[in-house]
Parts: sequence; structure tokens; C-alpha cells
Amino acid sequence: MIKNSAFTLLELIVVIVILGILATLGYTQYTKIVERMRAAEAVSGIGLMRKLAYQYWLEYGDISAMTDGDLGIGSSQLPNSCTSTHYFYYDTCCGSGTHRQLRAHRCTSGGKPPSYTTGNAYIIIIDYYPSTGAGGFSCWDAVAGQSVSWCVP
Repeated sequence: MIKNSAFTLLELIVVIVILGILATLGYTQYTKIVERMRAAEAVSGIGLMRKLAYQYWLEYGDISAMTDGDLGIGSSQLPNSCTSTHYFYYDTCCGSGTHRQLRAHRCTSGGKPPSYTTGNAYIIIIDYYPSTGAGGFSCWDAVAGQSVSWCVP
């Protein structure tokens, strides 16, 4: 008697379904990790801006006259508009002699995921008080209208 040792169609379909489920779960986790790595660019950029703001404050005693250029914004490392090589662009806002928001805006143009239809996806803000060294760090998803925790260092 000859025995056939082949797979049945049902067994193959079950294996394909299981592999599809595993691939879907893996892809979801992969995209979250990739987005966290992209946010590391913003955290690094804001860290550089904070260091330069502190150096400016040490030299001049206040930051009211500090410009974006003093923080390295507009350079190839910290662009002030979306470029093909960066996922964020940077600016400052709402400052006084002791307070400045250092912001990193998520670029979504040029096919950079996530492909939101409206404006910038993420705004990462530091409220920096160089005289005390204090400051707060918050992340905001402007599209969803809620804070996000994945980008906090």
C-alpha cells in the first residue's frame, strides 16, 4: 500500500491564515517602533535647541532677544521647513525673558507616513526656564487632538 504524505488544501489554508494574522500583528508593532525612532530625531533636535538656549542665557542673562538662528534653527541639522531628509522641522514660540517653547513639528508631506490630510501631525513642546533649569516636556497629536506618551524621553 502506498501512503501519500502531502498536505491537504485545508491544512494549507489554515497555515496561510495563521501566517497572515502573525504578519498583521508584527507590522502593527513595527510601525509603532519606526514612529518612535522618528520621534527620537525631534527629541534630539529639541535637546540641541535647549543646550544652545542655555548657552545663550549664560552669555546674555536672558533669552528675550534670542532668535531661531541662535538655536541652530534653519541649519541642515535643524531645518525650519520640511525637507526630504528630516521628519520634523523646528521653531520657537511664545517666549519672554525666562520662557520659550521649543517646538518640533512632524512633516507629513512628501509621502512621509503617517499621511494625514491636515497639517502637522505632532508638535513636541518644551517649556524651558533657563534661570531655574526647570521645564516641562509634552507631546501633542494635533490631528487626533490629544496628548501622546510615546515621544517623552
